[in-house]
Amino acid sequence: MSGASGHQQPPAQAAPSEGAPRRVVVVTGLSGAGKSTALHALEDLGFFCVDNLPTSLVRPAVEACEAGGITRIGLGIDVRVGSFLAGATAALDQIRVGRDVVILFLDASDETLLRRFSETRRPHPLTTGGSGAIAMLDGVLLERERLASLRARATIELDTTRLSTHDLRRLVLERLRPAKVDLPLMSTRFISFGYKYGIPLDADLLLDVRFLDNPYFVHGLRELTGNDEPVRDYILKNPDALEFIRRTEQLLSFCMPRYANEGKSYLTVGIGCTGGRHRSVVLTNVLSDSLRRKTGLPITVVHRDVARPSGSIVPSVGEGSAGAPSVDLRLTPSGVSAPESRPASDKSATGGER
Repeated sequence: MSGASGHQQPPAQAAPSEGAPRRVVVVTGLSGAGKSTALHALEDLGFFCVDNLPTSLVRPAVEACEAGGITRIGLGIDVRVGSFLAGATAALDQIRVGRDVVILFLDASDETLLRRFSETRRPHPLTTGGSGAIAMLDGVLLERERLASLRARATIELDTTRLSTHDLRRLVLERLRPAKVDLPLMSTRFISFGYKYGIPLDADLLLDVRFLDNPYFVHGLRELTGNDEPVRDYILKNPDALEFIRRTEQLLSFCMPRYANEGKSYLTVGIGCTGGRHRSVVLTNVLSDSLRRKTGLPITVVHRDVARPSGSIVPSVGEGSAGAPSVDLRLTPSGVSAPESRPASDKSATGGER
């Protein structure tokens, strides 16, 4: 099986309520028309999806899922099932009783399908295995003939010729969203971090706030964090911090809804200072609270380094070679070249933070 695996565990959000209507969505159509994208979109809606399922197993698979409490099921059926395709219509008739069965048929122009196969460099499923098709176009034409009976029973038919992957996903979400189920929203995560411990590897956007005055050097604030009110007050009284918040909020409130509309499922925004305990924590809290209200998108906050000891000094990756501090070769008074440690960015000459 490919795409959505039959071995996966049912998604947690798919747990049905008592008496929930039973629904089966069958995704079929031409190879290269976007069936994998459609199945992934169904998974985002909480469907349990099985791709490339032999038609003789359709009824047992549906009944097994329902016995386990799964009432939203997606099935991928196309010419890859080989000789099983002949029994597709009969298999679907067997599961119609007591269930809402939707057949989604995806198609595209011959030219578009040929181009997509050329781009992926994959063979058409009917040009291999002795099916009789010897050229890509022969495979497409033969596939149309074999899928004619499923197409005649299609509940929804979509032409994906002019649709991008994101357009198709959005359309499937809109057309097949179960009643009372909201469309999945982009999950946004704000993470504060310290540059000296390395940047978050999964960050989509990085913001550096080391230009702001550091509470590390203020008596009484070093051992506190950005979650403490004295540190927050100290940072937010700085006009540069307020201007940074205003401009960043304006940028992200513009970008985030557009990322979501484009079909992006996850967005991670990293905000970093030197140690990840003061400046980045305050600004992460302020920006996430404001943008949560403005965009309506779910935003979670992670303070990665806030619990680290305030005095620990570890050079971040990128400072010098292989994470080592930068070295400055200078002439000693005797004229002999000798290495001298150069304070890394945002550190004082005595080794503290800056």
